[in-house]
Amino acid sequence: MLRPPAPRPLGPVPALLRHLAEPERDLLALLPADAYRRRVGRLGHSRRLILLVNDPVQVREIMGPRAREFPKNDLFAGALSPLVRDSVFTSAGETWARQRRLVDPAFGHMQVRRAFPRMAEAVDDAETRLDAAAARGEAVALDAAMSRVTADVVFRAIFGESLETSAAKEIFEAFAAFQRSVAHVDAARLILGRPFAPTPVSPECREACDTIRGRLREWIAARMAAPAREDLCSALIAARDPEGGPAFDLEDLVDTVGVFFLAGHETTAGALTWALWMLSEDAGAAARLRAETEAEAGSGPIPLGAVKRLVRARAAFREAMRLYPPLAFLPRVALQPTEIDGISVPRGAMVMVSPWTLHRSPDLWAQADRFDPDRFLPERERAVEPGSYIPFGLGERICVGAAFATVEATLILARLMRRYRFEAVAPETARPLARLTLRPAQPLLMRVRRRDTAEPAPAVTAA
Repeated sequence: MLRPPAPRPLGPVPALLRHLAEPERDLLALLPADAYRRRVGRLGHSRRLILLVNDPVQVREIMGPRAREFPKNDLFAGALSPLVRDSVFTSAGETWARQRRLVDPAFGHMQVRRAFPRMAEAVDDAETRLDAAAARGEAVALDAAMSRVTADVVFRAIFGESLETSAAKEIFEAFAAFQRSVAHVDAARLILGRPFAPTPVSPECREACDTIRGRLREWIAARMAAPAREDLCSALIAARDPEGGPAFDLEDLVDTVGVFFLAGHETTAGALTWALWMLSEDAGAAARLRAETEAEAGSGPIPLGAVKRLVRARAAFREAMRLYPPLAFLPRVALQPTEIDGISVPRGAMVMVSPWTLHRSPDLWAQADRFDPDRFLPERERAVEPGSYIPFGLGERICVGAAFATVEATLILARLMRRYRFEAVAPETARPLARLTLRPAQPLLMRVRRRDTAEPAPAVTAA
C-alpha cells in the first residue's frame, strides 16, 4: 500500500533542528512525533500557550457548541485581512452570523445542478490544454494545472464567465502572488509573539490585494447596475438578511467574492493535485477508478447523476483530503480564560486544531500514513468517528462550498483519469509544505499521455 510523502515524525529537539535547517521553515517538519498521538496537550514552549487538540470529542466541542468561545486565531485572520477584511471567512460573533445568514441562501440559490454545466465546460478547456501538452511530449506542472482548472470553475460559478479574459487572468495571477506573500508562518511569531498583536503585511501582499480588490470592485459594481443573472454574484447582490440586518454593500461583496475565489479554488486544487499524484503511483486504485467511470459513463459526457454514483473517484478525493488537508492547521484563539479537557486555558491562548495530525493519528485511522481510498467507500465510511475527519471544518462554520467542491473534484478526477495516464517525472522529490494552504514544496512535474494513443516518444521538457 502506497505511503505518500510526509515528514518523518521525530522527537521534539530533532524536529526543531530539522525545521530550522529547511529554507522554507515548514511547520509540518516542526511537529514532534507525539503530536500525532497526543489527544490534548501543550505543543512546545512558547510565550502564549499553544494547545494541540487531537481528540475528536473535544474537536466537536470547540468547533461546535463552543465555537463562539474560540474564533479563528488572530494570526490567521490578520494574514488574510488585507484581502478579505472582516469577512465571513475570518469574522466572529454577530458580524459572522449576519454574514452567514446572507451567504447561505445565496449559495443555496447557486445550486450544484445549475453550476454543473459550467464545471463541465471548464474541464473541457483543461482537457484541451492537457491534450496539447501530451501531443508535444511536454511535462505538466500538475499543481499549476489544477489551480487553473479549479479557478476557472469558481470564476464561471461566480460570474458566469471563463477565466480566459485578460481581467480574470490578472486576478488569478494576483491571487498567486498573494499566496506567495503570506505563504510562511513565522515560527518565531508563534513562539515569541503576543496574543492579538498586529500582523505585518509585506508590500508584495498589499499590492496583490489592491489588484484583486480593485478588479473585483469594478466587476461587481458593473453587475450591481445590470440585470440579474443565474450566478453567485447576482445571488449575493440580491441577498437579504431575514433578521433585518443590512444587505451586503459593494465592499462587503468584494470581501465575500474574494473569500469564495480564494477558498473555492486553491483548496480543491491542492487536494486534486495530491489525488492525481497518488493515483499515478497506485496502479490498482487507478484501474478501479477508471473501470467504475467507464461503467457509469462510457467514453462520453459524465452527467451530474453519474457523478453522484462515482464512489471511487469521490473516495480518492476524500482520501487525498485526509492525507493532505487543504488547511493543515485550523488555529483558534481563546477569548476568555477557560478549560479544555481539564487543562487551564488563559485568554489569548492558541487552540490548535490540526487536520494534519488528526487525520494521521494512528489511534483514529488504520494504517494512517497509507493511501487507501477504499476507507471512504460507503460501506466503510460510516465507521469514521465524527470529529476525526474535518477537511471542510465542522459545526456552524463548516465550509459552505463543501458539496460544490466534492462534486467538482469527483468530476475532474473521473474525467482526467479516464482520459490520461499520469507519470511523475521525479516522484522522489515530491513533498508537502504548509503554506496558506497545503501544497507541494515544488512543482509536481508529470508526464501526461492520452490513454487512446501510443506511448509518446522521448524527451520531457518542463511546461
